[in-house]
Amino acid sequence: MIERLIKKQIIYFAKKFPVVMLTGPRQSGKSTLLRNSFPKYHYVSMEEPDVRAAALADPRSFLDHLQGKTIIDEAQHVPELFSYIQTRVDAENSSGMYILSGSQNFLLMQQITQSLAGRTAVLKLLPFSFSELQKTDEHPETIDKSMLTGGYPRIYDKHIKPAEFYPNYLQTYVERDVRQLRNIANLSLFIRFLKLCAGRIGQILNISSLANDCGIKNDTAQAWLSALETSYIIFQLKPYYKNFNKRLIKSPKLYFYDTGLACSLLSIENTTQLNTHFLRGSLFENWAVTEYLKQSYAKAKEPEIYFWRDSNGNEIDLLIEQGGQLQAVELKSNSTMHSDDFKGLRYWQALSGVSPATCRVVYTGSLSLKTEKGLYVPWKDWAIPSKKNP
Repeated sequence: MIERLIKKQIIYFAKKFPVVMLTGPRQSGKSTLLRNSFPKYHYVSMEEPDVRAAALADPRSFLDHLQGKTIIDEAQHVPELFSYIQTRVDAENSSGMYILSGSQNFLLMQQITQSLAGRTAVLKLLPFSFSELQKTDEHPETIDKSMLTGGYPRIYDKHIKPAEFYPNYLQTYVERDVRQLRNIANLSLFIRFLKLCAGRIGQILNISSLANDCGIKNDTAQAWLSALETSYIIFQLKPYYKNFNKRLIKSPKLYFYDTGLACSLLSIENTTQLNTHFLRGSLFENWAVTEYLKQSYAKAKEPEIYFWRDSNGNEIDLLIEQGGQLQAVELKSNSTMHSDDFKGLRYWQALSGVSPATCRVVYTGSLSLKTEKGLYVPWKDWAIPSKKNP
């Protein structure tokens, strides 16, 4: 079993809170991680129809039957349990009573807000990070291989080719989960919508354009985007709003939580196709942003990350706010250094007055280099947490 970086945080919070919630995409390894981290806990999965039926029919008796500390997997299927869990937590008031997991973030957070606010630590588990895979013989050796393969554990555990895994993942989990959320009747139209989202990866989200290209209403497009976000398929990177006396872009950028799934939706089946694909630069941006997300979630932190763009097209790919300071990052898919790599960062420095020490270019090369304009960071160094990285 590949060690997950978040394991220590889960065990730590189980000693501090009566309930720990672990959310994340389907097949990201939540169940395996929890059963490995808490081997003495009872385990029940609400994916099993008979177990779910018993919990829904008589929640009180169901919890009575689960004597001792318990892992409840895919807990979003039984929202009726949350109020009963609250009662037991308030009565006993001990740490680590329940470990809950689920893959539909909005539904889970809604129940936590209503029933378990202040009693629950919430953590997120995404598919394998590059750093986690580096410790194994399975790690991708090139950036294109990393982007194409993605991070879903079953790919590495069962040695499944991405071209075989993702179409089945899409059909087995994504279609089912999203249809449960939104009752989508025209599945082929929804798949078209997903592929159109992949074609807009790393771009400013224009819902009207997306809806028109798919042949659906704006409200439908918005609802489908919300369902995909809830299921940890896509996320939106928000713009940084501080004005600097400039007209700013205020719409978010669209990204996928896993570049392997995005590549599959774009019909990219091998690294040769990826290396020459017109969206390779956008996919690298997506990869770099999600690697930072994975590092933050592994530390049980919700990162404050943004992008910045003004109406004249000046842009910073990634702004990271930490301790009141902004780190500015440009994401370049080239493997060699170019004279204009810091062009956007120099504009940002002049506008904001920040030091070049807070600016860096992450690229697909292998040489780390400090310049008067900022720092060059190789992709592998970016993906492996260290004191050098923001």
